Amino acid sequence: MRHRSHRHVLGVKTAHRRSLIASLASALFINARITTTLSRARALRPFAEKVITLAKKAAQSSDKAVKLHYYRLALSRVRNEEACRLLFKEERVGQFLSRNGGYTRIYKIGARKGDAAETALIELVGKDDKAPAMTPKAKAARKPKAEKAEAAPAQA
Repeated sequence: MRHRSHRHVLGVKTAHRRSLIASLASALFINARITTTLSRARALRPFAEKVITLAKKAAQSSDKAVKLHYYRLALSRVRNEEACRLLFKEERVGQFLSRNGGYTRIYKIGARKGDAAETALIELVGKDDKAPAMTPKAKAARKPKAEKAEAAPAQA
């Protein structure tokens, strides 16, 4: 069975996809924000977050050999020395030390003019950056569920 084994193919062969994701990740780590298609942004997010986790583990370690190990693992995935160096510096990885995940954020931009592809902005989340406030419409949509949950135990 092939359940859940087919994710983020992007319409290219494996070697091309790995190279594409590595170059997108290096651009993200260098610029902290990039614009790409929505499907590429969704494919990039788990890859980038795993590399950021390697940088966090290196920053939290006191052993130089362990730090070098994590740096080399990240370098083998990202394939760009400048991007890895920027990521593993204290000021860049320092913004993620207090977070337990969710190091990137994706904003949908809209359709691209030439081919109408959905575009998105993917960015690194800052140190004290919180999720955008929920709109009143979204809050209203969530309220009935909470009221139903409270009403159910009272009926029983």
